[in-house]
Amino acid sequence: MILQKEHKLLQKAIRDFANEEIGPIASEVDKTGEMPKEVLDKLAHYKFLSTVIPKEYGGAGTDYLSYAIVMEEISRKCCSTGTYVTAASTLVSLPILKFGTEEQKQKYLKPLAEGKYIGAFALTEPGAGSDAAAQQTEAVLDGDNYILNGRKCFITNAPICDFSIVIAMTDKSKGLKGT
Repeated sequence: MILQKEHKLLQKAIRDFANEEIGPIASEVDKTGEMPKEVLDKLAHYKFLSTVIPKEYGGAGTDYLSYAIVMEEISRKCCSTGTYVTAASTLVSLPILKFGTEEQKQKYLKPLAEGKYIGAFALTEPGAGSDAAAQQTEAVLDGDNYILNGRKCFITNAPICDFSIVIAMTDKSKGLKGT
């Protein structure tokens, strides 16, 4: 694929950032599982955490090719950092964008884009893995709230999150449409 000028500029910017900021700490991040706050702040400042979050919610509002470029360059230096960024950029923000109310979008997306909130993504279950159709976690409506019943494991960003997107079935009879 031939990159357009704006994609080439983004690629150079994120590659330089990754070489200077992420490469030198990659080994320590992999060992400890901890991301330095100053790196997270810089990722947010340059909107590398929010490439596909619309501008109206504080994101960069770019396309998925830009997201792929950011992920490729960050992950080239540190896969742990890449996992963190993908969780913030898509796993957590896209369900809110697609299914959230306007109030939820305002409450969560801007702080995500600014790096003030860290979101977790809970899909994987013991016995079901990451197969959403085989999961057992249920969300049962109780008045205005849902009660979650189930068990998740390998939750992306769980140790450092402010909130979590939890994938659960609301109506098992609907199969995948019941999530």
